Order: sequence, then structure tokens, then C-alpha cells
Amino acid sequence: MELAEDELRVLTGWAADCAARVLPLYEARVPGDPRPRDAVAAARAFASGGPRTKVLRTAAWAALKAAGSAQDPAASAAARAAVGAAGAAYLHPIESPHQVKHIVGPAQQAALARELAGGDAEAEIRWAVAQAPPEVSGLLRRFPPGNPGRTRPGELHRRLESALRAGRE
Repeated sequence: MELAEDELRVLTGWAADCAARVLPLYEARVPGDPRPRDAVAAARAFASGGPRTKVLRTAAWAALKAAGSAQDPAASAAARAAVGAAGAAYLHPIESPHQVKHIVGPAQQAALARELAGGDAEAEIRWAVAQAPPEVSGLLRRFPPGNPGRTRPGELHRRLESALRAGRE
């Protein structure tokens, strides 16, 4: 399977939009930590035509550390959404269910963050699906079905994957 850079840019832009919606949840709970916001900014820079450089990868790793150090579960999920946004630029062209997590992960983590903060995960999923460019659904359909597990995050993954696979043409 081949993945065109343009496809990765579209995916990364959508992932950044999903993650950006929950950045305020992180920032309210972990004030003064810019790592998730920096990861989203790096993802947006790539999506807008910038190069895929070490800066993007470094921002993703920093946001992952932020997720691990956050004491609040909603903040941690919001930071993981940012990790996924920056990491979307590095989706592998391997026909593996694991790669599906990289496609739906930012939206899944955003929905989880919203729910853990007392909000509506289903509304977050509806927003993500409605905002997904057709290229995201087309890209997802090229991979085998994901294997999300039986946890609450797994259920959110299933709902997103199913809706995105049905997607618009």
C-alpha cells in the first residue's frame, strides 16, 4: 500500500482539528504546559504544507510525556489526542489493524477527554465524523478493521471507525 503525502496532510489536519477542540480541557487542568498545544501546532504546520521534520516528531513525544504526567484523566486524554494529531503525519502504509488506531485515535481521545470532563462523547464523535474530509474515510477503508478492545475507549473507537468507514464519498 502506498500513502501519498497529500493524504497524510489531510488526515493530519483533521486530527489536529479534533485534538484542538479539547486543548482547553488540558490547559485548564495543567496550566502553563504548552506541550499538547505545540503538538497540535506542529501537526497543523505539516497539514498546511510544511515539511515532516524532527520538530513534528519531537512535539508528539513531548505531548506524550504531558499525557503521562497529567494527574487528571481528562487532561491525559486531551494530551493523547494531541499526540495522535502530530503522529498522524507518520501513519505507516502497513495493512494492519494497528494502523487504524492512528487514524481514529485523535478523535477517539478527544471524545474520551470530553466525556471524562463531564461532557458528551457522542457529540464529539458526531462532530469529528461530520468534519472528516472524504479522504479520511477513503484512507480508513484501505486498512483492515481495527481491533479496539472492550474498554470504553475501545467502544469510542468502534463508533468512530464504523461511522468513518460509512463516510461520505
